[in-house]
Amino acid sequence: MQLEEAKSKFIEGWGTLGSAWGVSRTMAQVHALLLISAQALSTEDIMEQLQISRGNVNLNVRALMDWGLVRKELRPGERREFFSGEKDIHKVATLILKERRRRELEPIMRVLGEIKQVEPSAMVTETEAQAFSETIGNIQSFAELADRTAATIIKADENWFLSTFMKLMRPG
Repeated sequence: MQLEEAKSKFIEGWGTLGSAWGVSRTMAQVHALLLISAQALSTEDIMEQLQISRGNVNLNVRALMDWGLVRKELRPGERREFFSGEKDIHKVATLILKERRRRELEPIMRVLGEIKQVEPSAMVTETEAQAFSETIGNIQSFAELADRTAATIIKADENWFLSTFMKLMRPG
């Protein structure tokens, strides 16, 4: 398989995977392109390679920057902005996990905490209220486990970076 064909297949595949993460296919494709590019790309480069509009590139690059997956690079004498993707796939996975935790897990945990306890009323029997509260409690327990697991993975990554950095800073 030629390099261009392999790149195209990867970008398409990453785009499909992105849809499963809850991001747009185009956002995932922009990320894939920047992830596999040997050098930073301009908006025009991204437009040309993905056949998408300037607005679409700008929107998706900004979103990827918000996630921490893409950074802007300035070059002396250049008016254009260039963008590069994070290459460390472990860091990419951690950043995606952090963002998904913030966007998906934290909001549902707040809702579950608010609705866990319900009072029986004229319209709802005590058995129905109890069954609802029990189910919500089980979902909340699972969400808390998922949150603790995500926090542990994120913290482990941060601790690894800090300990590695500190080892590099030690003399001799």
